[in-house]
Formats: sequence, C-alpha cells, structure tokens
Amino acid sequence: MRILERWGYLFLIIPMFSFSVLVAQQPASSSQNPSKAVQQIPGNSPSSMGTANVNSPDAGSGLLLGPGDLVDIGVYNVPELATKARIGSNGDIYLPLVDYIHIAGLTPEEAQNLIQKKLADGGFVRNPHVNVFVDEHAMKGASLLGEVARPGIYPMLGQQRLFDLISAAGGFTSSAGRSISITHRDQPDKPVVVPVSRNLSDDPESNILVFPGDTIIVRKADIVYVVGDVGRPSGFLMDNGRLTVLQAIALAGGTNKTAKLSGVKLIHRGSGGITETTIQLKKILQAKASDQPLQAEDILFVPSSAAKVAMAQTLGAALQAATAVSVVAAHP
Repeated sequence: MRILERWGYLFLIIPMFSFSVLVAQQPASSSQNPSKAVQQIPGNSPSSMGTANVNSPDAGSGLLLGPGDLVDIGVYNVPELATKARIGSNGDIYLPLVDYIHIAGLTPEEAQNLIQKKLADGGFVRNPHVNVFVDEHAMKGASLLGEVARPGIYPMLGQQRLFDLISAAGGFTSSAGRSISITHRDQPDKPVVVPVSRNLSDDPESNILVFPGDTIIVRKADIVYVVGDVGRPSGFLMDNGRLTVLQAIALAGGTNKTAKLSGVKLIHRGSGGITETTIQLKKILQAKASDQPLQAEDILFVPSSAAKVAMAQTLGAALQAATAVSVVAAHP
C-alpha cells in the first residue's frame, strides 16, 4: 500500500510540474519580442511563407505609406492605444497620447519604429512594441498601359504578380516589345525595366510582385521599315533587339528583278535629325561587303532601276512609302 501511495503522489506531481514549465516559458518569449512569437506559429515561419512575403507591400522594401491609406496600429499589451485610422492628406495620423505624427513616405516597419520611439521618449509606455498593419491602400489598382489587348486600371486583390495582370488584360499585342517598365507610386523617378519574352513561361524570374498604385507600361517593339522594289514592303518588329540589312530584305520577300541594288538607301532618324546613307546591297549579297545592323525606326529604301527619280527626291519617296506600309509581326 505504501508503494502504491508513493507512485500515486508521483503521478500527481509530474503533470503539475510539466504544466508549470510550459506556463512559465511561454510568457517569457512573448514579452521579450511579441513579433517573434507570432512568427513561430507553424505555417507562418519565413521558410514556409516563401519569397512572396519578402516582396509584399508591407515589407521593408515594399510600398510606402501614403495619404488615404487605412492603417491599424496596435501596442502590445496596451489595448487602450489601439488605433485604426486613415492617413490624412498631409501625411499625418493621430495617435492617443502621442498626438499627430507624420508617417507618410515611411514603410510600415519604419512607422513602427517611429511610434515606438515617441511612446518611449514621452514616458507613456516602457519598452513599447508597436505593430502597424495596412488595412487598405488608397490606390487599390495598378495601371496597365501600352501593348496589351485591354489597357486600363486593374484592381489589386491580395498579392498580384506581373503576369497575372498581363493575363487579365488579354495578353500582349502583336506589336509588344521585350521589356516592361514598372513605376512604383512611391518611386516615380525610378522605373524598373523587366525583360520578358513573348512566351511568359520562358521568364519566370520576371514575374515580380506588383503593388497598388503601380504604373506598368508594355513598350512597343522597335520597328524597321523596308519599302520600295521588294516583294512585301512592310514594317518589321525587332523582337530580339537586332536586325541587319540582309535579314530585313529577306523578311520583305527579297528584292524584285527591277530593283537597283546599288542605289539602296538607309534613312535613319537620330537626335540630330534625318540622315541618308547609301547601302551597297549588291556587294553585301556577293559577300564583298559586311552586313550592316539596323536601328529602331530605320527605313531601308530599295529603288527601282526603271524609275526616273532624282536622288534629291529619294528621301521624300521613302518617308511617304514607310507611312503606307503595314507592320508585320515577324520575329527573326
């Protein structure tokens, strides 16, 4: 009997001891840093959340707070200081005890640090821990412009990526180039250029996060015009960023039998105006001269040997012909 009684006491003491250890450890970790206690919840750790969380609007490198944003501010263990308010047009927000504080232009993390400092310096809260959460951004949509099927402003519901918006806009047009410019509302002077291919699956690293207020422009591909005595006078997209004289002539169906190969003109629009250069196409075809790269908006004019056009009129004839041709979505 005495042995059973001793074992009974042990069964009662061990659970009580285990319970006291758990209760004693949990508040200690929470009181030291409440934000770390939240991150330790299974499924919300940095390793399990992936890289999307790092690029979220509330991350340090993400979207800045701005006028009209609705923010939820909480102070750990001080529910009386919890505030949910919209940032005013002057960038200020009112907080109990602290009075008005300017947080526009800051990241949520920077706003947290500023509010913590104000509470500590004023002696209102000892060792405060503040959390700033953006409930609603004033700019709810992103503007998608340029070479997409349906340009416009698209709502940002949750985390959105670049390719999501392009798909919602119906995809690229046939004239779309291979780069996209993204301007964040908090950095209007620092646009980000993202390279893409016509097949979005080829560039998964370009599928970056986009935020409310962003302006996304899908630029038009550079065009080279081939006009005159060729099979298919057209404008050709420089989809891969480069095109040579021979490639352009080939895309245009080659020269006709009546073409004057020694009189081909390259008309270039530069910062200094329009220049005209003679291209020895016959020598290039005979491998006696090197092929020449073309630039955006160049016009390659192949005259006819039978036409009696003064050399002074070549420029005007080529410019007029270039405006009449159709653009072909050829991708050499």
